[in-house]
Amino acid sequence: MGCSKSQLLVVLLLSLAWLAPARGEDKEAQVEEGVVEEEEEDVVSDELLEEEGVLVLHQHNFERALREHRLLLVEFYAPWCGHCQALAPEFTRAAGILKNNSTGLRLAKVDAMEEPDLSAEFGVTGYPVLKLFRDGNRTHPIDFTGQRDAEGIVRWMRRKAGPSTELLQDEASALEFIASQDVVVIGFFKDLQSKAAQGFYEVASDAVDVTFGVSNRTELFQKYSVTPDTVCLFKKFDEKRADFPLDAELGLNKEELSRFIVLHSLELVMEFTSQNSPKIFGAKILNHLLLFINKTLEPHLEILGSFRAAAPPFRGQVLFVLIDVNGEGAQVLQYFGLKSHEAPTMRFINTETNRKYRMATDEFTTQAVGSFAQAVLDGKVQPHLMSEEVPEDWDKRPVKILVGKNFEQVAYDEAKNVFVKFYAPWCTHCKEMAPVWEELGEKYKNHENIIIAKLDATANEIMNLTIRGYPTLHYFPAGPDRKMIEYKSARDLETFSKFLENGGMLPVEETPPVVPESPEEPKDTNGTRPADAPESRDEL
Repeated sequence: MGCSKSQLLVVLLLSLAWLAPARGEDKEAQVEEGVVEEEEEDVVSDELLEEEGVLVLHQHNFERALREHRLLLVEFYAPWCGHCQALAPEFTRAAGILKNNSTGLRLAKVDAMEEPDLSAEFGVTGYPVLKLFRDGNRTHPIDFTGQRDAEGIVRWMRRKAGPSTELLQDEASALEFIASQDVVVIGFFKDLQSKAAQGFYEVASDAVDVTFGVSNRTELFQKYSVTPDTVCLFKKFDEKRADFPLDAELGLNKEELSRFIVLHSLELVMEFTSQNSPKIFGAKILNHLLLFINKTLEPHLEILGSFRAAAPPFRGQVLFVLIDVNGEGAQVLQYFGLKSHEAPTMRFINTETNRKYRMATDEFTTQAVGSFAQAVLDGKVQPHLMSEEVPEDWDKRPVKILVGKNFEQVAYDEAKNVFVKFYAPWCTHCKEMAPVWEELGEKYKNHENIIIAKLDATANEIMNLTIRGYPTLHYFPAGPDRKMIEYKSARDLETFSKFLENGGMLPVEETPPVVPESPEEPKDTNGTRPADAPESRDEL
C-alpha cells in the first residue's frame, strides 16, 4: 500500500535481473543435458536394425544379437572391398531364405571400418570374413567353411543347425540312403554315443557338401562286411566304395577322416568346370596334371582312358584334371600359353610355386603319363617357362617391353639399373598405375644407366621369380651380383624418382608409409582373380 508504482517496477526489474541468468543457465543445462541424453541414446542403443533381411550390427547391439539368435553368421566387411561387394547379393539372398524358412538362423554384417573394436576382438584383418556364433557364445566363433554363394551359405547353416547325420535302422533305409546321392558317408559304430562317434558327428557338421549317415545295427555291419567303428564312403563312380577303419587304440582322427572324405569324394579325373572348380582348388592338392583335349573329337576321347588309368597311384599327391578346350576349359589355355589347336597335350603345375612342366613328347599311354608325373615329383624334370616372342620394337619406347626371352639380358645387364613393372592385362590397379609408369619412362628415357620396363606376368615366366600379385615392382641394380629389390612404397612419380635417384632406396627422412591406396589383385591358377580370396590392406 505504501509502495509507489515506480518502486514496484524497480523491485520487479531487479528480481528479473537476478533470476534471468539462473533460469537461463538451468535451461541451457537442461538443453545440454537433453542433447547428451539424446546422443547417448543414439550411441548406446542396442536396437537391431536390418538391411534386406541382414542384421546390421555394431558395438552396442552385438551382444543382444547373440542372445536373441541361436545361430548367427556374421560377415565382417569393408565397403571398398571388391570381394565383399561380390558376396553382398548372395549373402542377402541367403539371409532372406533363412529368415523365412529356418527358425533361429540369421545372417548379420559388421562394417569393419566403422567398428575397429569388434574387428580386433575377432582377429579380422582381411575381408570378407564370416564367423558363426552359436547359442550366444562370443568367445569361440566358428569360421565359415562353406561355398560363398546363397545356396552354399544356406546349406552350411542348416547343417550346423540340425542333426549332421541320418540314423539308418535297416537294410532298406541304408540302400535308399546310398542311392540318394553321388557320394554318401556312413559311420558304422557299435556305440553311437562313443567318443569316436562324436568325432564323426563333428566331421559331418563341417563337411556340408557331403551327406552322412550312421548306424549301430549288426545286420548292416554284416550286409556291408564291416567291423564296428568303420567309416565307409559310397560313390557312383570310380571304385564305388572306400573304407576308413578306425585305429583300435588311437580311435578316430578327425583331420585324417576329413582328408579321406575330401580325397575320395573327388573323381580320379576331375573335369575343369565352374561347378567343379571349388572342389579342385578346395582339395588342397598342390600338384595338378592337366590333360588338354577337344571332347568333340573321338581320338582325343580315347586318350582319356589311358590318362584315367594312370591316376590311382597318385591319389592325394597329384590331382588329374581334364581340360576341354572346346568347353569351359578354354579359359585355362591362356594361363599355360596354349592355343586350342595344340590339344591334345599335357601340363603339370605345382599351384604353390606356380611352376609348370611339360612332357618332352606328347605320349599318352598309361605308362608314359605315370612316368612323367612321377619324374616331376622326383625333381627330374625342369620347369617349362612361358614366354611371348620378343617384339621388334621392344626397346623403341620410353617403357621397354620385356618378355621371358629377353628378360635375363635386360634385367641383369651389369651396366644398367632396371625398374620393372610386372602386371596383368586385366588388373584394374595396373591400369590405374599405367599413366604414372609411362611418365616415369618418359622422364628417364635418355638416362645413361636407368631403364624403365614392364612385363606381362600372365604370359611370361621367369625362373626363380614368382609373381603373386599385380602390379609387382622389382628393381634390378647394376652390377654382377644379380640383386633384386622389391619396391613397396608409394606409387607416384615423385616417390619413384627419389627411389631411382637414390640407388634403389628412399632417403630415410623422406620414406613415406608403406600403405598403398588399394590392395593388389592376387591370381589363381586360371590367371584370374579368385572370387573368394580375402582382400586386405595388409596384403601389400
